Amino acid sequence: MVLEIPKPDVFDTPLKVVEKTMTGAGPSNYHDRIRKSMSLPVLGHLHPETLKIMDDIKEGIKYLFQTENSHTFCVSGPGHAGLECALTNLIENGDTILITSCGIWGQRAELMCKKLNADIKILFKHPGEQVTIKEARNCFRMYQPKIFFLAHGESSTGLLQNLSEFGDLCREYDCLFIVDCVITLGCTPIFVDKYKIDVAYSGTQKVLNAPPGITPITFSPRALDKIAARKTLVTSYNYDAILLGEYWNCFPSRPRIYHHTVCSTLLYGLREAIALFLERGGLESSWENHSQVTSNFSNMLESNGLEMFIDDPMHRCPSVVSIKVPDNIDPHKAISYAMKNYYVEISGGLGPTVGKIFRIGLMGINATNEVAEKVAKVLIESIKEAEHENLVSKI
Repeated sequence: MVLEIPKPDVFDTPLKVVEKTMTGAGPSNYHDRIRKSMSLPVLGHLHPETLKIMDDIKEGIKYLFQTENSHTFCVSGPGHAGLECALTNLIENGDTILITSCGIWGQRAELMCKKLNADIKILFKHPGEQVTIKEARNCFRMYQPKIFFLAHGESSTGLLQNLSEFGDLCREYDCLFIVDCVITLGCTPIFVDKYKIDVAYSGTQKVLNAPPGITPITFSPRALDKIAARKTLVTSYNYDAILLGEYWNCFPSRPRIYHHTVCSTLLYGLREAIALFLERGGLESSWENHSQVTSNFSNMLESNGLEMFIDDPMHRCPSVVSIKVPDNIDPHKAISYAMKNYYVEISGGLGPTVGKIFRIGLMGINATNEVAEKVAKVLIESIKEAEHENLVSKI
């Protein structure tokens, strides 16, 4: 039989990947131990060793989230999978959800909720602006939402959102509280139980320096009660929190089930990442370090005439720093220059901030003054080069 599609010749060239300084908005660089862990022999998805690694990861995630929730596990998929898992399990047809939208993640939540046929209400803020408890209370009074979504850290703007009081407001209105912690877990205080958060999810490829594709998530007893009281089935098999919980041993009285083939290699990387995080001093040490490094980094840039996108330093996320693009330059030229000449990744804006800001991620092992100084020098040089190109083009 003659093949109609010939063998592709692209695979005649061996795979080659250069080492880069991954200081965009994520993913971040891996520690060598994480790389080595992911080269360990593959395990089956129900092998006892795999299940033990999953149990270890659960304990680590509970520590990172500061929660006693037994229903804490990982979703196989990127950070988006955490958001979709939260929404898919809590929303039924016509449920009212109030979404805070001050960047791309509120927009993504809105898009997912449309697919779930939710009754969507938007609390809009301009990119870079925090939501106040007064604004939220006014919306709660008007809309009586069953679910409230808020991003703790908005990676498209570099905003850090205050979380205090919102949990109490949700309890007052018998509303479930969902929080996006993708860029904040590990770099700034987040207390799931204390803040009365019902579902929180994060990303592994940011502060933890782990591989993407396996997303930590936690559900409160209130959230589980809502799921148990559903009149309709959860619309996703992959993201069904009860089935996933049975796989991740969240119900000790029930046997573990086969839900899907989890990637053991990703489990190795995440477990090693959590171990390294704890060896570096754990949460309090990491909070202090990220705050100090990003503050120094911002000061370096401001002393060179650059302007931060978030005016109030207390509202800046200590993992992703956002810098206004100077007038009359093409940010893509500066970003390309940094990568071409130094293999340093600088992210541009995302969603509502495209063309308006640069975003620098100083996360985990990249949250050092040495890396910060290197990236600051590269960014400043790259901007000057873009300014020069702009001047030459006008001659």
